[in-house]
Amino acid sequence: MDVGTLRGLGTVMVLVAFVSVVFWAYNGKRKSSFDEAANLPFADETAHSRHVFRSNDQ
Repeated sequence: MDVGTLRGLGTVMVLVAFVSVVFWAYNGKRKSSFDEAANLPFADETAHSRHVFRSNDQ
């Protein structure tokens, strides 16, 4: 095996890994978990806003 063959095999392995990750990310089974993860920054927004309002009243 020469260097060109090894580089070609490496390229094919990276391509397979990339296609696998894309398939995993866009698979319909994971939509609900991704939607839940997308809303995590807003999960404690009401608790934080209540704390801010209470601290401003004093």
